[in-house]
Amino acid sequence: MSDGAADRATARPTLGTIARRASVSLATVSKVLNGRPGVSGPTRERVEHLLAASGYAQRDRPPEPGSLVELVVEDLASEWSIEIVRGVEQVAREHGYALSLSALGADHAVGEDWIAGVLHRRPVAVVLQFSALTAGRRDQLRARGIPFTVVDPVGDPPADVPVVGATNTAGGAAATQHLLDLGHRRIAAIAGPLDMRCAADRLAGHRAALAAAGREARTTSAGTAAVDDGAAGHVVVADFSRADGERAARVLLATAPRPTAIVTGNDLQALGVLDAARASGLRVPEDLSVVGFDDVAPARWARPALTTIRQPLQEMAQRATRMALRQHAGGATEPVGDLDDGPVRVELATALVVRDSTAAPGPGTRDAPPVRR
Repeated sequence: MSDGAADRATARPTLGTIARRASVSLATVSKVLNGRPGVSGPTRERVEHLLAASGYAQRDRPPEPGSLVELVVEDLASEWSIEIVRGVEQVAREHGYALSLSALGADHAVGEDWIAGVLHRRPVAVVLQFSALTAGRRDQLRARGIPFTVVDPVGDPPADVPVVGATNTAGGAAATQHLLDLGHRRIAAIAGPLDMRCAADRLAGHRAALAAAGREARTTSAGTAAVDDGAAGHVVVADFSRADGERAARVLLATAPRPTAIVTGNDLQALGVLDAARASGLRVPEDLSVVGFDDVAPARWARPALTTIRQPLQEMAQRATRMALRQHAGGATEPVGDLDDGPVRVELATALVVRDSTAAPGPGTRDAPPVRR
């Protein structure tokens, strides 16, 4: 085979070829390539997949140097998200980039409007809180050479998606072990939604600590009466909110015998437990010990201040941003952060923070009756 024939055999497809393979017009391929609206989601994903597979966008249309790091969070009003924003903003500022913010909402899904906007803005990197991008969305970002990382994903992203999380299982175990060490035996739990990886892992840690102590936990849903057999703590599954934490606590405080301690899936749930305890005339920690998870600012402001598991949220966000910027650098002589090239999975350590909401079981808790709702 001649050199010219070999070159033609290995040449990438033209845009016209991609249009024919995708059964669309050349104008549609152009819209997708340039991140313009007016293309349906399935069609855009099909064309993006072909562009990514051919390497066309990466070879011939590298993105213009950007000035933005894009951060996608669940809720701009939550303390959890604020900590993530602070971490990403710090690293972005250190490297001369501005921060662009988007809010997902509770379904943790990025929509067509967002992906069209981000392709138009062409940030140097994208950091996502929770979100699990679909294969089509990942193809769209990769076809533009836009690296992305996920902080604390909802599920289990593919191995080629860089992820930064925390040692949630170890944190859940540490929360329960702290209460066991104080002498508690009737330890109940409020778990977050179990379709979220972090919530499931924290509950797994709680169960493991109880099992190591010769006990086990049984699960129900918020709003249903729970009866404890006295040999194990009860678990109620609830949303990660203060209101749901209070509702779940009322379920647990109505069990017989009443728990002497409650571990929660996050600090908002723990604040709800404090509300339920006050409404029921219980003192914390004299009558009931409470442990949170995250160590956001309201945990320190609560009265009593919450014992909690510190999740290094700012550090997680910083690490995720450095990972994405490292990918953007693409082998530059000046490394970004201390990470090797390529997608990685990182878990940063959680830590028990003991404050005023936990103590040894009080003398009057041995035969404490349930709280009437």
